[in-house]
Amino acid sequence: MTSFAEKVSLAAEGVRQLFPETPLQENDYLSRKTGARVLLKREDLTPVRSYKIRGALNFFRKALAAGNQAELFVCASAGNHAQGFAFVCRHFGKKGVVFMPVTTPQQKIDKTKLFGGEFVEIRLVGDFFDECYRAAIEFAEGSGGHMVPPFDHKDIIEGQATVALEIAAQMPGGKLPDIVLLPVGGGGLSAGVTRYFAETGAAPRFVFCEPAGAPSLRDSLATGKRVKLAKVDNFVDGAAVAEIGREPLRLLKEFPAEAVKLVPENRLCATMIEMLNVEGVVLEPAGALAIDVLKDFSKKELKGKTVVAVVSGGNFDFERLPDVKERALRFEGLKKYFIIRFPQRPGALRDFLEIMGPQDDITRFEYLKKSARNFGSVLIGIETKDRRNFDLLRARFDVEGVQYQDITDNETLGGFII
Repeated sequence: MTSFAEKVSLAAEGVRQLFPETPLQENDYLSRKTGARVLLKREDLTPVRSYKIRGALNFFRKALAAGNQAELFVCASAGNHAQGFAFVCRHFGKKGVVFMPVTTPQQKIDKTKLFGGEFVEIRLVGDFFDECYRAAIEFAEGSGGHMVPPFDHKDIIEGQATVALEIAAQMPGGKLPDIVLLPVGGGGLSAGVTRYFAETGAAPRFVFCEPAGAPSLRDSLATGKRVKLAKVDNFVDGAAVAEIGREPLRLLKEFPAEAVKLVPENRLCATMIEMLNVEGVVLEPAGALAIDVLKDFSKKELKGKTVVAVVSGGNFDFERLPDVKERALRFEGLKKYFIIRFPQRPGALRDFLEIMGPQDDITRFEYLKKSARNFGSVLIGIETKDRRNFDLLRARFDVEGVQYQDITDNETLGGFII
């Protein structure tokens, strides 16, 4: 019987037809910052800027090798799976239909068209992914098309496991990593990487990195069964999955829930901005998960350790950059929003500006309503150079009798007026 590791080796041979190994790069900046030897597995450098092409290629390769004569392949995705699927359709010369939600950004639609060329048709269906996915399944069943899942299939998992095969071959001096940081969405990558290392006798510590707003693996491991989340924060769109894959969970079920670290979305934004400004590396939110989790370790835990962080993707739409920067500043405590009771009299704004510190900058000023004849509610956004400046500002507010409410972290109010 062919072992999993042998199947992964065959999958890797197929991958080599499309692109060379992605680099495993030692990152001096992160190494100095953490005290560990940090190496980044740069899956953002595949032809489609994510690892998803690996699973799609292996799925097609095995389906065709098994004599599947389907001339039509189908997938549902608003992101990296669609792009990998499209690239592979063109490689094999097979017709593909990609179902995407109507709300999919045009940039992602255009990239998928570019990779698939004349072999791929895109259909926009539904406002949410679940509607889109149902439509794709119905179409595949009615047309005789072959459905290509994003993560919940053994052939997809084998393909993603080629990341582990490459890491093992690329490690400097042949020494295997002490810790491997794996981003988690549907679980295909994590399931493949952990199984490959286990079968080849390696035993690094695995840490799974999930968005705080989509902890499907953590909750499933904690309860001992597959959990479907009632609500998901879609900010980390490449990993915001409501339900971990059935097959991935079968392979991951022996790990404790404590092996999963949850990444706050705003903190993740700070990591994305940091990597862009310091290293010139463009990462999508899911691609930054494993790097961000380094912040959860103490220097004592990491000292002398070799850590591999899988950078899963770099398909970032720069139209999102203002939002990412905003969230990063709020996480770092450098930007806050206040509702202030403002007197309706000449000179009131001048008096308020004199309360501000030399490093404080008003980035938003908006009257919300006139709450009384002599007062009005004003939304004020303030950005500063040092988070401690806000303590000084609040103290001056109190001295001057300014009535204010800090709504920076109030999700209900913030969602409506910020």
